This record gives sequence, C-alpha cells and structure tokens, in this order.
Amino acid sequence: MGKRVAVVLAGCGVYDGSEIHESSAVLVHLSREGAQAEVYAPDVDQMHVVDHVKGQPTQEKRNVLVESARIARGNIKDLAKLDVKGLDALIIPGGFGVAKNLSTWAIQGKNCVVSKEVEDVLKAFHAAKKPIGLCCISPVLAAKIFPGCELTVGHDTECEKWPYAKTAETMKELGCKHVNKHVTEVHVDVKNKLVTTSAFMCNAPIHEIYDGIGKMVKEVVRLA
Repeated sequence: MGKRVAVVLAGCGVYDGSEIHESSAVLVHLSREGAQAEVYAPDVDQMHVVDHVKGQPTQEKRNVLVESARIARGNIKDLAKLDVKGLDALIIPGGFGVAKNLSTWAIQGKNCVVSKEVEDVLKAFHAAKKPIGLCCISPVLAAKIFPGCELTVGHDTECEKWPYAKTAETMKELGCKHVNKHVTEVHVDVKNKLVTTSAFMCNAPIHEIYDGIGKMVKEVVRLA
C-alpha cells in the first residue's frame, strides 16, 4: 500500500494562489513514488484576485477551495476535514497564495499570522512526527510556527538568479537556520522532519525546478 500524502493548495495561479507548475510537479512525483495524493484547500475567500496578464489585482472575488479544485481536477476536500491519523505526510507547494490565503506573510512579513486551519494541520503532522514537504515560499509557514527549525528557500544573497533572497534573511530573524541550496537540491531538517526546496524562488529553467521538487517528494515519501 502506497503512502497517503496530503497536498494543501492555496488557489490556482502564481500571483494569488498555488503555483500551478509546482503543484503539478508534486502530484506527478508522488505518483511516480507510488504514493496516493489527497488534495485539500481551505474553504475561504482569496485575499484578492490578480489578473495574470497584467499582474494587477481586480475587483473579482474567488474562493480558495473552488479555485484549487481546478488543479485537483475536482478531486479535493475542505481542509477542515483533514484527519492526520489517516495520512502519512504533508506537502504544501508554493505560490503567492501561501503568503496571501494561508497566511498574511505578503502583507506583514515576519509579523504575519498563519491561518488557524493551516497552523493546526502543520502542528498536527509535526506532533505526530510525520514528514512535511515545503517548497518555494511555503517554508515561511514552518519558519513562523516551528522556531529554530532548519529550512531552505534557496540562497540568502539577492541577485538576478535569486530575486527573493531577502526571504531567507527574514526567516533567520524568526530564529530559523537557513541553509543555502541550489534549486535542484533539498534540505532535510531531520529533527523536525521538514524537507524544503526553493523551486520558483530561483530564476531557473523549469526542468530544474521540477527536479528539485522531485527530490523533495522522494525524501518526504522516504521519511513517511
């Protein structure tokens, strides 16, 4: 019997939801590892809706669960119904939805609040000593909830290749240990069973991002 892995989404689209390529990569790699993905999302309104052509917010309103269902091909459950007892691991892909719909990181940075449902789920997997995989911006959730944990969002020095490197510095301010890793690498915090990789925090070819996510998924399933 393959491992059952919860995948928590935050909408559909990089600027206001889950990053679609990252989410798809997680699901493909879980399938390759013989694991069964169970997709969840919170039944809440998005912080806002962004026109992905213009990169600007619109007046539209959308629901995180309804939008996430696009990625899950309709096979999705309300996050409120997640029961950690029947699951072996948790993975949260990146995308600005993590910083807007699962937390207030996009507005408040290190002073953000993680939504109670998301915090409860992360703490439940952590308490059960079940592995958690986080990529792109989603490691900030662990940085906020698990002080002293070890994480990577790539590199901590900003440049053309690493445009979001300041995130690493902010995570350090929260008391985390940030470990510099290339986009195709992962960092494993053995004590906390956290597996992280940078994904689109790096300005890298998409196949390298896909490969890095594959390594994260492989480690999560191995630890499960």
